Amino acid sequence: MTESKTVAIIGAGPVGLAAAAHILERGLRPIVLEAGESAGHAVRQWGHVQLFSPWEYNVDRAAARLLAPTGWNSPEPDQYPTGAELVERYLEPLATKTVLATHIHTSSRVTGISRVGFDKLKTKGREAAPFEIRYQNGQGPKVLRADAVIDASGTWQSPNPAGANGLPAIGETQAAAKIAYGMPDVLGKDRARYAGKTVAVLGAGHSAIGTLTDLAHLAAQAPETTTIWLLRGSDPAKAFGGGANDKLVARGELGAAFAALVASGQVRVETEFRVSHLTATGSRLTVGTGGACCGRHVVVDELVVATGFRPKLDFVSELRIQLDPSIECPVALAPLIDPNEHSCGTVRPHGARELAQAEPGFYFAGIKSYGRAPTFLMITGYEQVRSIAADIAGDREAAERVELELPETGVCNRSTGLDTNKCCGGPEPSDVDACCVSDANAKQEGKTGCGCK
Repeated sequence: MTESKTVAIIGAGPVGLAAAAHILERGLRPIVLEAGESAGHAVRQWGHVQLFSPWEYNVDRAAARLLAPTGWNSPEPDQYPTGAELVERYLEPLATKTVLATHIHTSSRVTGISRVGFDKLKTKGREAAPFEIRYQNGQGPKVLRADAVIDASGTWQSPNPAGANGLPAIGETQAAAKIAYGMPDVLGKDRARYAGKTVAVLGAGHSAIGTLTDLAHLAAQAPETTTIWLLRGSDPAKAFGGGANDKLVARGELGAAFAALVASGQVRVETEFRVSHLTATGSRLTVGTGGACCGRHVVVDELVVATGFRPKLDFVSELRIQLDPSIECPVALAPLIDPNEHSCGTVRPHGARELAQAEPGFYFAGIKSYGRAPTFLMITGYEQVRSIAADIAGDREAAERVELELPETGVCNRSTGLDTNKCCGGPEPSDVDACCVSDANAKQEGKTGCGCK
């Protein structure tokens, strides 16, 4: 009977807690293992960052149903929370004031998963064997058995390195004191570290442009602050997003505002800058391409590496896992999210079918399911775990059903032809966006731009 099933959930972030809520609604027993000291541990690390998706996209429906009897006040759906507000107004109440509280084990870091009595090689009878999850909680090794496992542990602890080849740049480990990964709080607790300094930011995603934008604001307060954008690619406009065409207004505004900063010269841009070496000399750091004897370099006080994250897979190595060789995501999901093929950033909803592994009963969910691909929305993870919970409970119809509409990014796929009467194949923007900036840059170079009037 499904009522007897125990489901281990790794990670007590937004998607992990949503998974537990859906598992409970299915009459199953969740056990949530969180490596941090409290639920939402990773989110707390970027509490200063404002999400570009409003509350309506950040609250799971099953979680909201659990919260309702506690007297929880649902945030205004059109307001944009910071990470700290997401924790304070949603994750903390969900983890401590609902029935989930008795199912969450904090300071419990998973170290390995296998099948009871079965190594990776053995097949016959494997499907019927429960999972064995080993974890550490400061009191020695612990063992948990479960009928199914949902890995929603995220990728926060595994940032990509600075090296353009996917390996740490030569000297990166030795220069660690001058490097921050992700999105430091340059206008808050980290202000003293960056004010009045020359700071390079490596990356082209939302974390990079958010940090560059904050550094530009810091420069207005501390004029000696100099900001350098290190871009591996050749086209800065690709990072600006869909502007006025983006259905997530804050995301579009972020890209448009950053495009204006670049166009005004407040951010120095170094394109085709593929980092290979980092050399700390005294209080300064030399960031170079092509080795010490050739190539280009910049000399800075601080480097922010915002090149994305990758999944940590060591503790699932004894399971039969099939991942796309480049993206490190479930094979069936790869064609939907491959950034080499899709520039739009909009992914159709998906669930258990795309996330299932060759190891029956094991699923990746949340941002970890995206492997190395960017542009993940929490609401995508909520739909994933709704479908997974239905699949574990044996409700195939609900597992296959799509219950989500995602907002369009407004970014075109530049691999297709351009419509000269529109902006990169989409509606002509009403404000500055990637295409308009591309037009401006092209005009200066005597070339044809995207077609904005």
